[in-house]
Amino acid sequence: MAASTEPGTSAPSTPPAVYDDVRALFVNCTLKPTPQLSHTQALADIAIGIMQANGVEVDVIRAVDHDLAPGVQPDMTEHGAASDEWPALFERVMAADILVLLTPIWLGEKSSVATRVVERLYGNSGQLNDHGQSAYYGRAGGVLVTGNEDGAKHCAMNLLYSLQHLGYTIPPQADAAWLGEAGPGPSYCDEGSGGPENDFTNRNTTFMTWNLLHTARWLKDAGGFPVHGNQRHLWDAGERFDAPNPEYR
Repeated sequence: MAASTEPGTSAPSTPPAVYDDVRALFVNCTLKPTPQLSHTQALADIAIGIMQANGVEVDVIRAVDHDLAPGVQPDMTEHGAASDEWPALFERVMAADILVLLTPIWLGEKSSVATRVVERLYGNSGQLNDHGQSAYYGRAGGVLVTGNEDGAKHCAMNLLYSLQHLGYTIPPQADAAWLGEAGPGPSYCDEGSGGPENDFTNRNTTFMTWNLLHTARWLKDAGGFPVHGNQRHLWDAGERFDAPNPEYR
């Protein structure tokens, strides 16, 4: 059995599994195109470092660098858009066992780029896996937020709801955030902000990362999310999975 740390002791703990076959995707929904500094990315780098230290292959997308047409179809060029880079990015989404959405806070809300990414994720939610479940089943999701205004929990609540609604599995404490003082002031990695040294944020980011890793490990080892009561083709064929059938009431 793997070593563990009992409450009140300082002995190092050992990860309960190996994660070198896990892949993670971080989608940064900053408004700043590359190479501008993204404070949200700086926070995400903590989680990325933990994952990479445990053999996880990490992919990072800065969504604003890509032409993501508005809409909720898998390829918006088939619906009037002049161009759309989402189909290529979606392949990277589907290659990942873990998806982490990153957003700054603007007027108490997630960024407009985050909204666009969720819309495009939604556009593929009708696709099914080999078991007839949503294609996103069997993957873990989390959220990281930074800003100088209140609203971190609101943004995380919105994004985590969206991910689970699409089919992602959300582990315990699957979000973390850093907030500076209200109003204009230093952002996360500005000198004197205290962001990188904030123990509360560092703890929550670390816990989120490990909970995502544990969940991804369980799902991979189980061959995905359990198959029963969640297959659309069987429902359409008349199977009701013990739900009352109005036809026979």
